[in-house]
Amino acid sequence: MSENVNSRSARRQQQAAGKKKGRKNGSSKGPKQLIKKIFLAIVAVGLALFIGGVGLFAYYASTAPELDESLLKDPLTSEFLDKDGNVFLKFGAEKREFVPYEDIPVELRDAILATEDVRFFKHHGMDFYRLGGAVLANFKGGFGSQGASTLTQQVIKNSFLSHEKTLKRKAQEAWLAFKLEREYNKDEIFEMYFNKILMSGRIYGIGTAAEYFYGKDLSELELPEMAMLAGMPQSPNGYNPMKNPERAEKRRNTVLHLMYKHKKITKEEMEAAQAVPVTANLLPEDQRQDYTESKYPAYVDVVLDELEAEGMMSLLSEGVKIQTALDPKAQEIVEKAINNNSIYESEEMQSAMTVLDTKTGAIVAVGGGRNYSGRDMNFATSDHPRQPGSVIKPILSYGPAIENLNWSTGTVVVDEPYTYKGTNKQVRNVDGKYRGAMTIREALYLSRNIPAIKIFEEVGSQKSGDFARKLGLPYEKMESTFAIGGGKPEFSTVQMAGAYSAFGNDGIYTKPHAVKQIIMRDGKTKQNMTPNPVNAMKDSTAYMVTDILRDVLTQGTGKTANVSGLDIAGKSGTTNYSSETKNKHNFKNTDVPDSWFTGYTTNYTIAVWGGYKNYNKPIQTYDKGRYVPQVLFRTVMGELSAGKDTPRFKQPSSVEEATIIKGSNPIVLAGASTPSSMTSRELFVKGTKPTEVVEETVAELEAPSGLNADYDINTNSIALSWSHNPPDPEMLDEPVQFKVSVSVDGGKAEEMTTTSDHSVTFSGVETGRTYEFSVVAIAGDLASDPASTSLFIQEEIEDDAGDPETNYDENEDGSQDQNNDEENQNDNGNNWNNGNNNNNNGNNGNNNNGNYGNNGNQGNNGNGNSGNSGNTNGNVNPDTSGGNDPNAGSGTETGGNPGDEDSSDDGDS
Repeated sequence: MSENVNSRSARRQQQAAGKKKGRKNGSSKGPKQLIKKIFLAIVAVGLALFIGGVGLFAYYASTAPELDESLLKDPLTSEFLDKDGNVFLKFGAEKREFVPYEDIPVELRDAILATEDVRFFKHHGMDFYRLGGAVLANFKGGFGSQGASTLTQQVIKNSFLSHEKTLKRKAQEAWLAFKLEREYNKDEIFEMYFNKILMSGRIYGIGTAAEYFYGKDLSELELPEMAMLAGMPQSPNGYNPMKNPERAEKRRNTVLHLMYKHKKITKEEMEAAQAVPVTANLLPEDQRQDYTESKYPAYVDVVLDELEAEGMMSLLSEGVKIQTALDPKAQEIVEKAINNNSIYESEEMQSAMTVLDTKTGAIVAVGGGRNYSGRDMNFATSDHPRQPGSVIKPILSYGPAIENLNWSTGTVVVDEPYTYKGTNKQVRNVDGKYRGAMTIREALYLSRNIPAIKIFEEVGSQKSGDFARKLGLPYEKMESTFAIGGGKPEFSTVQMAGAYSAFGNDGIYTKPHAVKQIIMRDGKTKQNMTPNPVNAMKDSTAYMVTDILRDVLTQGTGKTANVSGLDIAGKSGTTNYSSETKNKHNFKNTDVPDSWFTGYTTNYTIAVWGGYKNYNKPIQTYDKGRYVPQVLFRTVMGELSAGKDTPRFKQPSSVEEATIIKGSNPIVLAGASTPSSMTSRELFVKGTKPTEVVEETVAELEAPSGLNADYDINTNSIALSWSHNPPDPEMLDEPVQFKVSVSVDGGKAEEMTTTSDHSVTFSGVETGRTYEFSVVAIAGDLASDPASTSLFIQEEIEDDAGDPETNYDENEDGSQDQNNDEENQNDNGNNWNNGNNNNNNGNNGNNNNGNYGNNGNQGNNGNGNSGNSGNTNGNVNPDTSGGNDPNAGSGTETGGNPGDEDSSDDGDS
């Protein structure tokens, strides 16, 4: 029994030992088998992918179009459509200069190949060396981030295929490139590229471009010019040396460097060519041949810029249809207005304009400049950005404050001496004055600089920058001076119109765009080009800023732009020269480089710029200088809106309205009996309207009444007396007093005294002078309207019976301003029928000196009507009836309130 047990135990031990040995042996073979399996799997997957790829490539290649020599030689004509689908431009190559391969200078060929395809004569349609580098770049940047197209592929793409970056298009492009290389030699393919490539605008072919830009045959071109032309196809409009000289010069120098790198030129030749200014040999504008014939060249420019920005310029040689937002009627209105020479201060002054659909951001019309032909700089686009001046204030200061801090339009800001945060540099208003505490509504429509800077710094540069970037203005590092439109940032009318349109569209921003969609050659495939709208700000912010900007056109700096009957909001702006520039060019303080106006209705948004091409040529006048943008805005907006329904801006539910005590800080609501002169209607973000109502107190004082002035010839003084109806003293913080002022012969009013009495005596009177007095009731911060009267003190006239004719003539023609001859008054104070005076002048009523009746009118004594402010004016005897002199003054010109000054855009920087 025990033997059996032992034998079984031994067998189990042997079996266990065998298993361990087996596991040990298996462990040494396992990794090798695993690696082998993985390798085989990779090979299998790779083979499957290769077979699948070959099959897919074969399928795509089989669906590729056939080579057509006519398409290889000439670009197809594309059509530009207006908003209604009507063709307004056929974009082809009607004036192309064809150049045979043998006529192309060798150095120009070298420049093109060094830039576009240095291995052109070595590959067979595809350059696998470049392809490998592009594949690595695409792994990092995503598919399509870098291409490796040869000249052969570019010819194929521009002749037969769509512009989309897909595997199908790339496969067909590769297949057709191989076919092209088999059917045509290298010289012929290079010739196709050379004559077919789009250079700028509607200019096809490098030979055509040489004639257009330099007025030269190819054989006459110099190295810098060849390098410029060779570099342009990558960005035809962007590298146009006439419109973008800085970008063009950088691109030309890159081409020269590539030529040196590939040993086509020496280092000395490269450096000498790079030293030549890119604009040095350009053909003058008036000598250029017109290759850009179009009814609306400024608008076409914008379309081409958009296509180029999206990398789609080559589509124009594929026979596509470009659906745009052009409104031909609006475009013609803009061009007519801009070309009205009578509105400008000089022949050289320029202007530009962009008109958008406020709701969609679609560009409906563009004014590129006066008599714009397409051959010169487009002042409406990125060709010519300028500092924005005060039109930027709603975007960098007021909008962000309402958006981020929930400010009311009645929030108080103080216009006072101020320095930029963290510096000793003082901020200045253009008029050099300070207006003290004011609401942000007033600060914006009066365009004050100091409040704009203070608000910007309180909101913070980050939030202000974010607000602007959402409106399409690409600010980077922010500075306080940006808040008043200074510094480096410069913008076009296209950008500025886009930013403002969001205020008129409930805070929704859509990037300005001229191209809506592209319809491919088959007529079925369409590519949408309309940008997606984004929510740039709260609707409460948009409406509250809009409500303030309404006041710009009625109370502020934009009155010239107003169109009667339209609900318009907008902002004016000017920019200034630096002190150094003023001193260098001996400019006046009123000389400015730029003037702007941007405004909008619910239908249209229009941005207008005025100035000179040369920055150092200043705008020197107002009516035909600074105000040109406002005049153009008024003209175009008025004509565009005529006969159309233009809804008013609608207050959203997120905004509340309240009547407040103007200038209260913190804001207090007005009471039921608060005089309107002390209140203002302001807006609040819902939930932030204050609840505190002002304590009912006397908020207005009545003006003094019955103001009377009596001249005492014996004491040579004037006694003033008046009455006053005071309020309940318990409702006043301080007792009522009277401030008395006098002016002599229309001069500046000087304060005589402040008294609690109802009378005062003015001494030291001189004969032959006119004295005007005003009395204002005051109590603490309260002040009444003034009561006014005036008195002329007649010089004493000696008898001169020997010269009656002279006296007669003097009185008949009214040359003597005799108003107040006390000696000739009767008991009723009426000079009309006093008979003859000591000078035998006849009836004093006929000397046209007016009536001293109790209306206080001085008559036609050369001083006009003195006004009465509702009180007795110039009455020596208040009990008189006034007489019936038909020449007495009407008293319609009030004497106490000089009225509001019509301020110019004194806040613009």
